Amino acid sequence: MKNTILLADGDPAVRRMLSRLLAEENYFVVSAQNADQMFEVWSHSPVDLVLLDLDVPEKNGWEMFQRFRTLHPAIAIIAITSQPNQIFPALASGVGALMEKPLDLPKLLRVIRDLVDEPSETRRARMEGRPVEFRYLPPKRNESVEVP
Repeated sequence: MKNTILLADGDPAVRRMLSRLLAEENYFVVSAQNADQMFEVWSHSPVDLVLLDLDVPEKNGWEMFQRFRTLHPAIAIIAITSQPNQIFPALASGVGALMEKPLDLPKLLRVIRDLVDEPSETRRARMEGRPVEFRYLPPKRNESVEVP
């Protein structure tokens, strides 16, 4: 059975490109262009992982993340942003990974595989602030930095 990914991004070109890429990797993708669509999609299609662009129109991305996390604490979430200096909010939030734009697609796919396979207990521990693996993927480095 295919894993389902909710892709929340305000840019239609990015949604199309990522949807195509993820479909080629055997994921089922549902997409949303804003926060309202994101929650509407979730209510009809439970998902295994969320790709959340923090720059989604009409809402603060971190507020949206917290609302989603409150409703679904065990879901894997990758925050994507073009905003600088988001590493500390990401660490404090319990997000599984933070990727900065421009995206490194091979790394994104690797992180998606890792997080989809991650036990829900690990996700809950991360949300509770207990030490677990966090993936930070800056845009122009060759290796990710893993912070325990």
